[in-house]
Amino acid sequence: MSTQIRLLLVDDHAVVRSGLRMLLQAQPDMRIVGEAETGAAAVHQVRLHRPDVVLMDIQMPDMNGIEATREIKAMSADTAVLALTMHEDDQYFFEMLRAGASGYVPKRAAPDELVNAIHVVSGGEVFLYPSLAARLVRSYLGQSDTTEASTLDELTPREQEVLTLIAEGLTNPEIAARLVISAKTVDRHRENIMRKVNLHNRVDLVKYAIKEGLIEIGD
Repeated sequence: MSTQIRLLLVDDHAVVRSGLRMLLQAQPDMRIVGEAETGAAAVHQVRLHRPDVVLMDIQMPDMNGIEATREIKAMSADTAVLALTMHEDDQYFFEMLRAGASGYVPKRAAPDELVNAIHVVSGGEVFLYPSLAARLVRSYLGQSDTTEASTLDELTPREQEVLTLIAEGLTNPEIAARLVISAKTVDRHRENIMRKVNLHNRVDLVKYAIKEGLIEIGD
C-alpha cells in the first residue's frame, strides 16, 4: 500500500478551504497537512511540511499563486502544484505552467475530477482539464514559431511511442505494461527524449507532443 498523499490547501477564502477540507479528508489516501490564505503563507507552509501536492489558488493578497508556485518549486522540486482557480484564460494557464505547476483545474470542476487530478499530479504526471485544454493548446500552437524545424525525426519510433503515451497521461508503469517493457526502460526512453528535444519536464513534453501532432485534444 502506498502512503497517503500529503496536501496543502491554499485559498484566501475560508469557505472554499472548508469545502475542500470536507471533500479531501473523506479520501482514505489523502491527508491535509496545512492550509494557507496567502501565497507567502503557502511558501512558509511548504517549508514546514513538504507536502506532496499543493492546491493553489491564483489571485490572493500578499503574493499571488504564480509567484508562490515559482518559489515553492525552487525550494521543493518534488512538491507538485495543482492550480485550482476561477480563472480559465490563456494568460494564467501558461504563467502557472511556466512557474512549475503540474496541472490546472477550474473551481467549477466536479469533486471526482479534482480527486483524480490530485492523484495524477502526485504521481509526477501532468493534468490538463479537458474543457480547457483544446482552447489553451490552440493558443499555444498559435504562439509557436512555425518556421522552427521539427526535432521529431531525431526520435526513434519507440521514443515517439513513449512520448505519445506520456502526453496521453499514462504513468511509467502503465507505459511499461502497454509496451511490454520494463519501467526502467521507459524512464531511459523519457530521459533520451528530453535530451534530444531539449525539454526538461513532463509539462513541456506534453506541449511538444501536441505541437508535433502526436496527440490531439478534442473539444
